Amino acid sequence: MALAIFDLDETLIDGDCASLWAHEMAKIGWVDGESFLRKDAELMAEYALGTLAMEDYMAFSLTPLVGRTADEVDHVVAPFIEDVIEPLIYSDAMRQVAQHRKAGDRILVISASAGFLVEAVASRLGIGDVLAIQLEEQHGFYSGNTRGGLTYREGKVSRLREWAEAEGESLEGAYFYSDSINDLPLLEQVAHPHVVNPDPLLRKQAEAKGWPQLSWS
Repeated sequence: MALAIFDLDETLIDGDCASLWAHEMAKIGWVDGESFLRKDAELMAEYALGTLAMEDYMAFSLTPLVGRTADEVDHVVAPFIEDVIEPLIYSDAMRQVAQHRKAGDRILVISASAGFLVEAVASRLGIGDVLAIQLEEQHGFYSGNTRGGLTYREGKVSRLREWAEAEGESLEGAYFYSDSINDLPLLEQVAHPHVVNPDPLLRKQAEAKGWPQLSWS
C-alpha cells in the first residue's frame, strides 16, 4: 500500500476549476464579468509560466465571497460541479484512481484551488482525502482571507508532509500525478512521479528526468 496523490486541475479534469468558477460567478452576477474574467486570465497566464504569486490570486478570487456563508456558497457550487465539472472528468484519470484503489493505495487530491471547490469535486470522485487552500471564516462568514499554508509549489510539499505525519502515513513509494510546472517541487519528492498532459515547461523537465508522460482523455 502506498499514497497515490493526484493534482486536480488539468490532471483529473480537463480544465481549471478556479477559472471555471470565475465564469460561474460572472454568470450568476456575483462579479462584473468583463473586468473580473480579464483579471483572472491575466493571473492564470502567470500561473502557466510558473511566476504567479498565489497570495495575489487568492486575494483577487476570494473577494466575491466576502460576507457570504459557506452554506450560501456551497448551494451554488453543488450544481456547478454537476453541470460544469463532471463532464470534464478524464475517463483515464478515473481508471488510474480505480487501479490504485484495487491495489489498496490511499488516494489523496492535492490542489492549489480553494478547498470548497476541491472538496466538492473530490467528493464526486469518491475521494475523501483532500489538501487544498483553506479559507478563513469570521463570525460564520468568509473573510476573503486564507488560513494556513497555501498548497502551491513548495507549499504542497510542506502541507503534504504535515498531513502525512498527522495521519501516520509515509511518503515512501508514493505516486504523484500532475500536469503543471508548479508541481515540480512535489514531483521531485515522490518515488513515482508521473506527468499528465504536461504543460510545455513540465514536459521539458520530464524528458530530462526520464519521468513517465501520460496522455489522459
